[in-house]
Amino acid sequence: MMYCGLQEIAFARSPADCVVKRKTPDDFEAHKAERLLKKKRSRRENPLRKKAVEAKEAARKAASTAASAGPMASSVPPASSNRKIVQMPDEYQPPNKILFIQNLPENAGKDALEVLFKQYPNLVEVRTIPGRSNIAFVEYVDATSSGVAKDALHNYKFDGEHKIKVTFAKQ
Repeated sequence: MMYCGLQEIAFARSPADCVVKRKTPDDFEAHKAERLLKKKRSRRENPLRKKAVEAKEAARKAASTAASAGPMASSVPPASSNRKIVQMPDEYQPPNKILFIQNLPENAGKDALEVLFKQYPNLVEVRTIPGRSNIAFVEYVDATSSGVAKDALHNYKFDGEHKIKVTFAKQ
């Protein structure tokens, strides 16, 4: 027993090359050739590999038919470029003591934000970004306090028409 856990031991399905070389050096070449042949055969029979090969062939056929169809079909981008890069939405950021405020109206100043966020305990500071009047950062003492403020003020209508978006800041 190592590191306070049980170890599972299984015997090898075939002897290793170094073992064959040491025990029967004359049979080593035949052993290696047989092993490589089995490896090729098992790779061909692998269902995942078969599926990948079929997908490549289908793509190749589609490309050849698109090329023969004329210039109209070439305007369609390849399937690999259709993949979207998946990013985690702001709503699912892990809890953080700093909140990120978006969709602020032009007239929303630092003082107005402080009045709004001081309703919730443990406010540290409100930071506005020069040149970007539609976003701000609000910092609390801990993530719990910022979570309470986030839940209460998300989609709050700041001036009656602008709904502000309150999310945890990225770390």
